[in-house]
Amino acid sequence: MTENTLELPLLGMGTAPLGGLYKTLSDEEAVEVIRFCLESRVNFFDTAPLYGAGVSETRLGLALEGEPRSSFTLATKVGYLLNAEQKIEVDLSRDGILRSLEGSFKRLKTDRLDIVHIHEPPLNVLNSEDFKKVALAEVFPLLTDLRAQGTIKAIGAGLNQWELLDEFADEADFDCFLLAGRYTLLHQGAIGLLDKCQQKGIKVFLGGVFNSGILATGAIPGAKFNYRDAPPEIMERVRQIETVCARYQVPIDAVALQFPLAHPAVTSLVVGVESIPQVEGNLAALARNIPVELWSDLKAEGLIDRVVPTP
Repeated sequence: MTENTLELPLLGMGTAPLGGLYKTLSDEEAVEVIRFCLESRVNFFDTAPLYGAGVSETRLGLALEGEPRSSFTLATKVGYLLNAEQKIEVDLSRDGILRSLEGSFKRLKTDRLDIVHIHEPPLNVLNSEDFKKVALAEVFPLLTDLRAQGTIKAIGAGLNQWELLDEFADEADFDCFLLAGRYTLLHQGAIGLLDKCQQKGIKVFLGGVFNSGILATGAIPGAKFNYRDAPPEIMERVRQIETVCARYQVPIDAVALQFPLAHPAVTSLVVGVESIPQVEGNLAALARNIPVELWSDLKAEGLIDRVVPTP
């Protein structure tokens, strides 16, 4: 595996918001955020053709053009293809993967990619079992050839479920995984997967560590959990976590960011941002000193699993 040679920061930039996921941004605004990240040594950028139908990749290409290629790490995904009509479609065929990568190279203005993830399609397009079959039988072998040629450095899979990644870890030589929203202060069910990845040398990047917002904002009215309004039981659990955080005068976003990094399999957090203040806030949260007693209290009060590692 080659991914281990990559030098990655603890904090990576998720660029879905720069493709217009939450609000409309101009090219100039997006480029400014990307360049600020680069200057702040947040130089690991995660993107995909799906994000804004190529807009996220295009803006990364604009911002990074002229920068030394060794000064940043680029990860994109295959599985969603931007077709000739500039519309997104799911395509996991060999031809679709090659065309997808060709488009990504052009938009990103680069001739090589550090990481290529197999992007999970919607369940209404391809169920998990069929996705697994095509990913392992068709997509992975093609990416393996490209890795051997040096076109890409590392092969990963970007999913919102840990169970399928657990099967991937057993059945193919993946370098890394991107897991979104499944190892956080509110979810530690993926601990077994992380342990396996640590044993196998598979690097793990975690997205969605704020569970769509509630672990950044706290249990405020309208707080989001998994892209929807948080249900009452989640609001109550977050209030309890906030009570422990307040006891030590530590904001919940700092606890949410630092918690998953305690697992040795976790290499980087991929956090979506759309403004410079968000980047600054995340960097400050990562640098925040958190008393060890806070973690002990969270475990003692049953708010995180007793067996998970803590900072």
